[in-house]
Amino acid sequence: MDQENARTRSQAKVTTLKRTLSLPLLTLYGVGTIIGGGFYALVGKVAAEAGTYAPASFLLAATIALFSALSYSSLAVRYPVSAGEAEYVRAAFRRQGFSAFVGWLVIATGLVSAATLSRAIVGFIGDFVSIPLVLGLALTVGLLGGIAAWGIAESVWLSVAITLIEVGGLILVVGLEGDVLGDLPTRWLELVPDLRIETWQGIGLGGFLAFYAFVGFEDMVNVAEEVRDPTRTLPIAIGLALVSTTALYLLVTTVAVLAVPVGELATSDTPVARIVADHGPRVIRAMGFISVLAGVNGALIQVIMAARVAYGLAARGGAPRWLGHVNGFTRTPVRATALMTILVFVLALWWPLGTLAKLTSAIILVVFALVNLTLIVIRLREARSDLGPALRTRDVLPVIGLVACIAFLLFQAAAIC
Repeated sequence: MDQENARTRSQAKVTTLKRTLSLPLLTLYGVGTIIGGGFYALVGKVAAEAGTYAPASFLLAATIALFSALSYSSLAVRYPVSAGEAEYVRAAFRRQGFSAFVGWLVIATGLVSAATLSRAIVGFIGDFVSIPLVLGLALTVGLLGGIAAWGIAESVWLSVAITLIEVGGLILVVGLEGDVLGDLPTRWLELVPDLRIETWQGIGLGGFLAFYAFVGFEDMVNVAEEVRDPTRTLPIAIGLALVSTTALYLLVTTVAVLAVPVGELATSDTPVARIVADHGPRVIRAMGFISVLAGVNGALIQVIMAARVAYGLAARGGAPRWLGHVNGFTRTPVRATALMTILVFVLALWWPLGTLAKLTSAIILVVFALVNLTLIVIRLREARSDLGPALRTRDVLPVIGLVACIAFLLFQAAAIC
């Protein structure tokens, strides 16, 4: 009896994550991680591939992301836990090893994405102040790790503040250069792709890069254990975040390709700032600063996500147990956060921005394909059960998502070859 009481007291002392995220906070958290530094850094590179058809590339990427977002929403309702993808796969295939593999794959997307954005941040800063790459990365990644370990509520409130600034920056771009939208009646053909193979190849390659700008909605499920009423909040927040960012991307990209020559967009480290370059140095500096903040925001959320997945895996035996420790003061997985921060710094030193972005897109497409497959398996199992609903028309959506992810990956592989 004494041993049982001691064990009960010991379990009661285990520190857990704190549920602080409401629907507005979670939605803004999602918008912040989706916009992050991806759009600010890559809009020019997408235009380099697709030319004036860059909006079509973003629309293609958004469509592919949408089907996977629907699958994530459905699974998040069933399994509102950290390391969500790993739990989804475990529930579907009942293989602990496979589940752990998927969890580490998700961690890899967070690490590579954070490294991508860290490189982008240093590039943004380099447009204004000369700073050695190693020093710039060390300061940037160290700051991200410190904020991520600080506390989830504090980190998310900071993320929300930055999100409002970066969204405001994109709205400012439209406000300053929106006059070009008045040219649409005479220039709309410049935005409508023709049927040539070369045109669609460029759109596809641009879309593969643009897909990185939509990475982030999936991170929302990995803070499920810190969300109030997650089964209701998560699906709504994911939908709101994805729809709002898609609309903003299409609007800003249309303004960009109409207002600035594609060649100039493609060669700028701060392409969004280049759009408003004619409005004076103050506006350029302001947009450059916002670009830095956007990169910090996106990278911060990726570090938070990777640490939460490592924590969730450790709780289920898929990672070393010490990664599952939650600090009693910050109520965050500080050990996991420290490890993720170190790995981000190492990756950021190895590869340039474009390579990291493509690698992130490839890994996340594999994860999305597995998540769609997982939902298909779970729904088929439910349909065979007397307790489960019969298959309905909506059950074809994860099939479309699975096929779209695989097709996009094969297209990119063929383009590389």
